[in-house]
Amino acid sequence: MAKLKDFRQRRDFLILSIFMNAAGNGLTIATHLGSAVWTGSSVNLANWIHIPLGTTLFIYGIAVTLANQLLLGHFDRRRFFSNLLYTLPFSYLVSLFTLGWNWLGVPQLNLVLRLVIDTVGIMTIATAVSIYQRANLLMHPNDDLSYILRFKFLKGSAILGQWVSYAPPLLITLAAFLATGKLDAIGYGTVLALVAQGAMMKWADLHVFPRLKHHVDI
Repeated sequence: MAKLKDFRQRRDFLILSIFMNAAGNGLTIATHLGSAVWTGSSVNLANWIHIPLGTTLFIYGIAVTLANQLLLGHFDRRRFFSNLLYTLPFSYLVSLFTLGWNWLGVPQLNLVLRLVIDTVGIMTIATAVSIYQRANLLMHPNDDLSYILRFKFLKGSAILGQWVSYAPPLLITLAAFLATGKLDAIGYGTVLALVAQGAMMKWADLHVFPRLKHHVDI
């Protein structure tokens, strides 16, 4: 009975975190002041190869899912399918939320308001990642990458795990810039995510739904 209650709690937190993550990412895109590192990289990749953002995010998710299996050193069936199950709805929810924030007029707000909103978006993303990493039922492959790095290679450091996981999207963003000559969704929010998202996650681990503990399975 206790296990069933724990599972239901983790499931509910997972659902909440998916919508929080998608809403936060869509919000940072709509401000045009810089998105989280993976999202900004996806926007630039989508512009470079001329396919929809949602589809680009999904392709990204598949590629990182495969990379996660290599880092684990063995095939983890539950993790493999959980990564794919998370990335499919999330990818298209980001596009949907972006359209919604654009419709509400976020891009037309003044600079100060957009800076505040962009900051809230990054904080929302970090909190969402903290929640579903702790629940550990389904996880976006990008964040599962930082989770694997954090607990398998970096002695549990949320900050180091986040920084190391940023290497692939930063390289892809650079390649897109060299190919197109322009950058989109890269700016203040991206710098904030680079510098502080790991610390925000660490804070959320302790202060946002603190009764939800890490269910580590590495």
